Amino acid sequence: MELSTFFQEHEHIALAFSGGVDSAYLLYVATQCHADVCAYYVKSAFQPQFELDDAQQLARQLGVDLQIISVDILSASTVISNPPDRCYHCKKVIFSQIAEHAMADGRTVLIDGTNASDDVTDRPGMKALTELSVLSPLRTCGLTKDKIRQLSKEAGLFTWNKPAYACLATRIPSGSPITSDKLSKTEHAENYLSSLGFSDFRVRLYGNAARLQITEAQTALLMKHRTAIIDELKHDYDAILLDLEVRNESIS
Repeated sequence: MELSTFFQEHEHIALAFSGGVDSAYLLYVATQCHADVCAYYVKSAFQPQFELDDAQQLARQLGVDLQIISVDILSASTVISNPPDRCYHCKKVIFSQIAEHAMADGRTVLIDGTNASDDVTDRPGMKALTELSVLSPLRTCGLTKDKIRQLSKEAGLFTWNKPAYACLATRIPSGSPITSDKLSKTEHAENYLSSLGFSDFRVRLYGNAARLQITEAQTALLMKHRTAIIDELKHDYDAILLDLEVRNESIS
């Protein structure tokens, strides 16, 4: 199936929009097909500010209505207890909220940006999407992440080379309760590294230490700013550690 065919066959669409590569391209194609679509962005303690900024920027660029839904995810006990299937419980809360708002707006089809490269067998969150009847057009149409990046670049979308991003909760080890403080210091640390020119990296919580995961290409940049990074992150962490395994985009 072609994406254009999907949008011809479905009306009154609600798109779970993150501002990332996949949902951005999906929204772009929907506008090109003149589909009746509205984008819904969920704002919670798990999403950093730059994700909302990117979502708003793209919505303005495409002239699409963007609905921002605030969700108090830290009030969901099944989520903040951080079990191994936390993503399932989190997706259930977030997509249920989107579905509720979409139905109130008269939108009966809920879609997301899952693509053909995503391993649905190893992602608990996919179970929640199936239970809530969320459709994934990119996956249905066989579009991989690399293809989506290529098509996004051709379309002139600024998101085409945006690094893969997983929510802040993924930086906290499974079994360790999620708190506002842990999320805040993670966001601060990652914002600081971004300001130094790092991209596609993670600052993970390891006890009360920060474990930095960067790409091999950015090792020199890390050494250049080593002292400044230690000085800045030591305000929130007891130690700053470097993970010597090369970061892979497919890992959250």
